[in-house]
Amino acid sequence: MKRYIFLFLVLLNVCTIQAQRVRVAAPKHVTVGEEFQVEYTVYTQDIHRFQLGRLSGGLEKVYGPATSSQSNFQFIDGHASSSSSVSFTYVFVATRKGMLSIGPARIIVNGQELASTPVRINASGNTTARSSSGGGYYDPQDDPRSAATTISSKDLFIKVSANKTTVYEQEPVLLTYKVYTTKNLRQLMGKMPDLAGFHVQEIDLPQQKTFHRERIGNRVYNCVTWSEYVMYPQMTGTLKVPSLTFHGIIQESNGFNPFEAFGIDGGTTNIKKNIVAPGLTVKVLPLPARPAEFSGGVGHFNLSAQLNKKEVKAGDPVTIRVVVSGTGNLKLIRQPIIQLPKGFEAYDIKTTDKTQLTTKGAEGNMIYDQVVVPHQEGVVSIPPVKLCYYDLAQKKYVTLQTAPMELKVSRGDGTSKDILSVDLPNEDILPLKTGESSLDKVGNFFFGSAPYYIILILLLSTGGILSFCYRNRFAHRVDMVLKRGKNANRIAAGRLHEAELLMLKNKNLEFYDEVLKTLWGYASDKLDLPVEQLSRDNISERFEKINVAKEVIDKFIAAIDECEFERYAPGDEKGNMKRTLDTAMTAISDMEEAVKALTPPSRKTRIFFLLICLSVFSLQLAAQTKADVDKMYQKGNYAQAVKGYEKLLKQGESAALYYNLGNSYYRLDNIPHAVLSYERAQRLAPGDEDIRFNLQLAQSKTIDNLTPESEMFFVTWYKALVNYLSVDCWAFLGLVCLALSLAALVVYLFVDSDGFRKAVKVAVPAFLFLFLLDTFFAVQQVYLLDSDDHGIIMSSSAVVRKTPDQQSAEAFILHEGSKVRIIDHSMSQWTEIQLSDGRQGWVRTRHIEAI
Repeated sequence: MKRYIFLFLVLLNVCTIQAQRVRVAAPKHVTVGEEFQVEYTVYTQDIHRFQLGRLSGGLEKVYGPATSSQSNFQFIDGHASSSSSVSFTYVFVATRKGMLSIGPARIIVNGQELASTPVRINASGNTTARSSSGGGYYDPQDDPRSAATTISSKDLFIKVSANKTTVYEQEPVLLTYKVYTTKNLRQLMGKMPDLAGFHVQEIDLPQQKTFHRERIGNRVYNCVTWSEYVMYPQMTGTLKVPSLTFHGIIQESNGFNPFEAFGIDGGTTNIKKNIVAPGLTVKVLPLPARPAEFSGGVGHFNLSAQLNKKEVKAGDPVTIRVVVSGTGNLKLIRQPIIQLPKGFEAYDIKTTDKTQLTTKGAEGNMIYDQVVVPHQEGVVSIPPVKLCYYDLAQKKYVTLQTAPMELKVSRGDGTSKDILSVDLPNEDILPLKTGESSLDKVGNFFFGSAPYYIILILLLSTGGILSFCYRNRFAHRVDMVLKRGKNANRIAAGRLHEAELLMLKNKNLEFYDEVLKTLWGYASDKLDLPVEQLSRDNISERFEKINVAKEVIDKFIAAIDECEFERYAPGDEKGNMKRTLDTAMTAISDMEEAVKALTPPSRKTRIFFLLICLSVFSLQLAAQTKADVDKMYQKGNYAQAVKGYEKLLKQGESAALYYNLGNSYYRLDNIPHAVLSYERAQRLAPGDEDIRFNLQLAQSKTIDNLTPESEMFFVTWYKALVNYLSVDCWAFLGLVCLALSLAALVVYLFVDSDGFRKAVKVAVPAFLFLFLLDTFFAVQQVYLLDSDDHGIIMSSSAVVRKTPDQQSAEAFILHEGSKVRIIDHSMSQWTEIQLSDGRQGWVRTRHIEAI
């Protein structure tokens, strides 16, 4: 039971939702014999069938349905909304008294069946006031606040204008409704009437209306463009745009308030006002005698045709694409006829609308794709495609003609491919790249700038100064004689202290052994001599090589000799030990001072240079965040996301930002800007597979079938490596490597650890190599960025001419999103381009944007 109740509630909810999309306006009370209207309004224009409900006895249909397309507007507190609708109006008459009814009307909208609410009418013999039950109309008498007002037509009015009042048949006319007011207009509602004799399209205006001030005579008004329509006259003669009544609500204060000084508000009053927008007339002239091949087009157009393949096998499908581009009544043009030679099987033409409505009419491209299958071998010539239209600028008929298309058909394998396989896969772009990304300043890299060169010169100068000032120490470090020199004095002092303790204990043999070990050990450590090579001659020779004075050397050797002599000499043992200890200490002390005089001084100097090296790492990068803009995209606010990413890109370039900008443009169906953004992203990160995929998907939606330029795989890998980091990242990394090499040099000079010095010998050349490599990559990336000479066609269509002259012969036509190579851009208004297939020509500079 519960399941049936739940099902009933669901069905009731669905019916309620459907009913809300269909409104019925009908009187509740009528008089027998009196004609009355019932109007059904469906809030969409995609209606496939409308069927009136069953009439009860006592009702007769006099007329109907009268169909009209309408646009409804509402303006409340600065927020505007609009919707399109279609109305079906019937006229009935009641033939008897009682409760009469009309069953639910059935409407098919986009394959879905909707139903209206049933209509119930009470017919009587007495005339009663009608009331609207549909709720679809605004009636000023329904609101008790309605009252006579002093608001005149000079305080609030609507101006109706047409940009042309004398036109040719099918020539677009811009109809504009503009509101002028000196009052506080709070609401404005209206319903566009049916414009008989015109094909009408509404121009999308911002939902948020913004008033501006405009002076008319001696008065200043707040005014706003309320709505704009492009009308295409379908018949000749004088056509009328009827007047239109808008219903507005003006908010006014209640006048003088004696309690206002005490903080008591006197309040406001909402006043209703009907505003009549005047009608106007348009004189429509007939076109001159029409040629037999006239397509119905009026405006200015271009025509192109191409094959998606130039060589196929018999039985394989090929697509012929015909594109009509320009401005005018594009959507009303008959599709061009493609004449096929014998031996071709043709399928239905697929039409793609890539136009947008402007004040000049429909502008953009109408694409006609026809799949054909050749069955005969050989080189087949497909005849030119023709288009005849009336050019408004030249006031004459113009016939456009494409070049013949040649198709080479080779022997097939006897099988036929599925025609549906020629359609593009229904794939979607890959998602955003989230997280932070490093930015390169646009056209102003850190690499090559004055700060970069200052830091580079500072580091190189530091290395040069170190090399020059401490060249002797370098020689000492290379000569391993002094490797353990620093620790020799410390070890000797410790051993002499142990000898003194032995002397106090009268252990003479142990004392002399310790002193001898101290002297020989000091020489071994200071000169880096193995024990087996220790001798008086070797010690003297090594000390002489490091420029120690001969008297100091002799004194040191004499201390060794004295220690050995006193060890066995008779006499005062304590006196001998004391004299021997003093002699050894003096010899070591003199030798230490002599060696120190030959070594570079000062730990303070070491600290100074270490600070210089560490100062290199104080560079900081300004953090850039794009998380907020990413959230806009993820919420579906693609237009706002475009503005956000473009604002971030003004601060610096990033492959991730260009990629996300391309995604935003793709969601807005702005394919040329999407292609341009993906190309710029790929220029910065050529190895990124996500960028490559989205770029290919966007390019598949362009009109022209251009073969992209190919390159060897190792070139792609090399570019990917060079562009793995940005220019400034490579430059900064190179400076860091140079600073690390200097730091390693300082360690080599002032740290006595053997392990450190061995590591430094490898680290210094390695860091210098990385510095050179990083700098090379930065130079290469700047070169690649500067040498990129490609561009994207941004206009809906661009005529490429043989010479930079408007009167020059037409070479071919390109459409939005096509990638070209820029050969010459020295002229201000013309740019020479080349396609990947070798074709060249000149195009207006305004049609192209460099990558």
